[in-house]
Amino acid sequence: MPKRPPRRRCWRRLSLQINLSRIGAWWCPTPGPRTSFLSTAATVRRRPGRGTLLGTSWATSRHRRWAQPSSVRHQWNSHGYDIAKVFGGKFTHISPVWLQIKRHGRELFEVTGLHDVDQGWMRTVRKQAKGLRIVPRLLFEGWSHEDLRSVCDSEDEIEELTKTMVQVAKSQHFDGFVVEVWGQLPGPEHIGLIHLLTHMAEALHQARLLAILVIPPAVIPGTDQLGTFTLKEWEQLAPVLDGFSLMTYDYPTAQQPGPNAPLSWVRACVQVLDPEARWRSKIFLGLNFYGSEYSASRVGREPVIGTRYIQTLKEHRPQMVWDSRAAEHYFEYKKSRGGRHIVFYPTLKSLQVRLELARELGVGLSIWELGQGLDYFYDLL
Repeated sequence: MPKRPPRRRCWRRLSLQINLSRIGAWWCPTPGPRTSFLSTAATVRRRPGRGTLLGTSWATSRHRRWAQPSSVRHQWNSHGYDIAKVFGGKFTHISPVWLQIKRHGRELFEVTGLHDVDQGWMRTVRKQAKGLRIVPRLLFEGWSHEDLRSVCDSEDEIEELTKTMVQVAKSQHFDGFVVEVWGQLPGPEHIGLIHLLTHMAEALHQARLLAILVIPPAVIPGTDQLGTFTLKEWEQLAPVLDGFSLMTYDYPTAQQPGPNAPLSWVRACVQVLDPEARWRSKIFLGLNFYGSEYSASRVGREPVIGTRYIQTLKEHRPQMVWDSRAAEHYFEYKKSRGGRHIVFYPTLKSLQVRLELARELGVGLSIWELGQGLDYFYDLL
């Protein structure tokens, strides 16, 4: 009786840890003779077939990115936690959406949402991805303008706020925070926010923690006007903070349906923010893994994640169209009730174009968010 061939080893866990430190940095070979599913030109193209879009792949990593899995509070996207376990080795930072900071009075602060923190998940992800930083998103939720003004104007308040942040980070084994606060004060008062963020970064750095800031697009979508975070603010905060999550998505409005992030606009947001490319390595370029659907029968748009996208393809078998100006795919379909629908959703081609742009500009990537895209998107990273 002939001998059975030895069972082929699974390379999945090993291969996902051999990768690039950050986009445009070090290139590393992949293990063994394995070939990526996406190495064939047929899979990254302008007019993908439905079969290509429904395929899956577990391929080796090429770059590392910062990514944000949804919190367990978002039950519709709990898949993000599983994605982080499998593909964590592709990222430099992961930012769960868990936490809010509250002000209960003068010099009284509390970080809420700690019941969502999953220490077991954190240990698993770190074990499989050496060097990965876990930096939860910290929302200044429910703050009035007066709350924020009072803190920005008081060194004692800032000291207590940052002390609270450091204590939570140390007790929960975080590597820092991704702070979401910009835009909660009017433009003329941004100097106060800069003061707060500068002291916050100093306190976190003293504790060997990271300080990353979420910032709006530098160019307001659909216009040539500058956003609320401009070159002036950039030059003051870029030397101080460790990174900036640039929100280069959600371009269209309810009145003007269209692509999620036109390529020329994404490019402009980086170039306007840092025209001399002094601090671009600190920019995490926003990359949406979700899409949008518009209907003739209603105003506004609906978010589309991977499961809904696949179901729509199966039911309606639409023809994919490549928008060469925006560098995005879209398709149209009709329902018996509800009329005409149009869907914009990322594809391998649109993602590849944006990876090439990030390399050209010398920036990293911020994926919003893990679990919303198709699993084989991670093959490109």
